[in-house]
Amino acid sequence: MPLLRPPLQRVRALRRPPVRALMNLRELVSALNDFASPALAESWDNVGLLVEPSPPHTVNTLFLTNDLTEEVMEEAVQKKADLVLSYHPPIFAPLKRVTWKTWKERLVVRALENRIGIYSPHTAYDAIPHGVNNWLTKGLGTCTSVPLHPSTAPSSPAEGTHRVEFCADAEHLDAVLSKIKDIPETSCLTTLPVRVEGEEQTRVSLNCSQKALLEVVALLSQNSLLYHKTEILLLQKPLLPHTGMGRLCTLSEPLSLSDTVERIKGHLGLSHVRLALGAGRTLESPVKKVALCAGSGSSVLKGTEADLYLTGEMSHHDVLDAVANGISVILCEHSNTERGFLSELRDALTIHLQNKINIIVSEKDRDPLQVA
Repeated sequence: MPLLRPPLQRVRALRRPPVRALMNLRELVSALNDFASPALAESWDNVGLLVEPSPPHTVNTLFLTNDLTEEVMEEAVQKKADLVLSYHPPIFAPLKRVTWKTWKERLVVRALENRIGIYSPHTAYDAIPHGVNNWLTKGLGTCTSVPLHPSTAPSSPAEGTHRVEFCADAEHLDAVLSKIKDIPETSCLTTLPVRVEGEEQTRVSLNCSQKALLEVVALLSQNSLLYHKTEILLLQKPLLPHTGMGRLCTLSEPLSLSDTVERIKGHLGLSHVRLALGAGRTLESPVKKVALCAGSGSSVLKGTEADLYLTGEMSHHDVLDAVANGISVILCEHSNTERGFLSELRDALTIHLQNKINIIVSEKDRDPLQVA
């Protein structure tokens, strides 16, 4: 009797999630630096790769947080993060030792024990056009904005604040060049043969610092022929469009102050903010110009003419100054003006990194201040 074969069954192919490629840590750091150049950060800041496990180190999961606390670090360990991107740098003041004594030292220990790198962009993300301050402007509705303190191109020119150009004949050229090369903070020394009033001469061009400029001019002034043929140019770095600290926003349509407060609360997901009314203002006063700065905005906002200052925190006396000048102030607490950007950052980095790695946002990161 022939064996009966079971009827053919269609087997549905199992869908497997796309396999993400690993990225080498240094390759990833380079890509992050391209997304927001560390050169755009404030000079006092501490940005870039702060903790690096021994190479080679590959990254499958990038973990985003606003503040890297011990609770957040435990979450990063549990979620098998390979690199933590902490908006605020957890290492700011120099560490003299790495022990188990202080919480910031313990962060470094935990990171290295679990082979987790730590990267911080901080004020570089404040400056970029697609950064934290740009995200904060979205809480105001339709508006146009410009940086309060525009950023300049970090590598143009490479060195020096001034350019000095002069012409010298063969009799004086070698002696002058020899002395100039001994002056510190001079660079980009170039020479070019030229004809001046029918004579063969050499045009010399050099870049120098403000301090070196005094010495260069003193040297050239020793020879009246050289000095009278000298030109001094101030080297100004070009401004980067839409890049810099803070934003001055002009609303397309004026809003009442009370409506502005509600928009900000909705954008930041807050049940309350702190409000100081400018002198002569009420909750129904119109708001057309808003100066804002994520985080701590006192130094960035100071002296700006606007109807409203929006930031995380300001000193008591800076609030008093603003109010006396008829400017209302909204304070939302420092990290509340930054943390909501992380979701937008996750989406932007997913595109920038071509979906090569897994990017997750911390669920434990939160503002340390609560209303009791």
